[in-house]
Amino acid sequence: MNKLVFLFLGIFISSLANAQVSYPDDNLPTDTPALFAKGVVSTGLSNRDFTISLAGDEIFYTIQHPKFIASVIIRLAKVNGKWGKPEVAPFSGVFRDLEAAFSPDGKTLFFSSDRPVTGNQPKRDFDIWKVSKTGDGGWGKPENLGTTVNTAKNEFYSSVAKSGNLYFTVEAPYGKGGEDIVVSTYTPKGYAPPVSLPGGVNTEHGEFNAFIDPDEQFILFSSDGRADDKGKGDLYISKKDKSNTWLPAQHLPGAINSTALDYCPYVTPDKKYLIFTSNRLRKEWYNNKAVTYPELNSLLSQPGNGQDDIYWVKFDLAAY
Repeated sequence: MNKLVFLFLGIFISSLANAQVSYPDDNLPTDTPALFAKGVVSTGLSNRDFTISLAGDEIFYTIQHPKFIASVIIRLAKVNGKWGKPEVAPFSGVFRDLEAAFSPDGKTLFFSSDRPVTGNQPKRDFDIWKVSKTGDGGWGKPENLGTTVNTAKNEFYSSVAKSGNLYFTVEAPYGKGGEDIVVSTYTPKGYAPPVSLPGGVNTEHGEFNAFIDPDEQFILFSSDGRADDKGKGDLYISKKDKSNTWLPAQHLPGAINSTALDYCPYVTPDKKYLIFTSNRLRKEWYNNKAVTYPELNSLLSQPGNGQDDIYWVKFDLAAY
């Protein structure tokens, strides 16, 4: 492919990223986190993680059993300019699948799964898989990324840069803590062995579920146990300096973090919105008032019930 074709391809991808995207939620977020697509995506079930296609016409997220007995990737697609209803992704629904992530060009999804590499019994750990778009706009057969990336321990939460470099979460022995964020550099021969990110990102605490900027200039992730952690895990950001070194991570400001677990960060391709998962409770749980049975039923069956929900908020990189 010549340089002129690469130039036009880059312009095309850039124009898609900057195009006006509509979401299955008419109430665009402010500086205060709000539930994403309440009643469609945020339903009171345990909904977590998020990715949207470059064209803005396909969303994937996960619905899990609260105790992780089941985990299914859900697809929400736009047809003739209108968002349809959630459905199980065509490559999911049998084994435990979660954390779908689009490649920057929108042609491939990476996800974690305990599906078998051979045979028909689930694995004892989670591997990273990929599935590619077919010519008719559907999705093909998932492929395991192989033993250079995957180990006998868990690999979770993929995020892919324009370079092809793959960032994800691993358990020890790679890490500095119980879980760490690693990168497998993409080469013409495939992925290189994972390397733990340096101290600006990883610490003796747990770091996990990272979103990499497609240009690899910032990374968002969750960490638990740090001195400024409000509760069970908060969101942090690290940027690169002029020497391409990861700077010490900063705690995200304002109401983004809570006393609950806040994780699974994702920034939309136009970099306008931060979408993340939280199991924070609705304020009605804290009003110190007796509740009736109907009120209790409502609190338990709607978003904000302490299970995972998907939130979104305006994203301002310069403010972090």
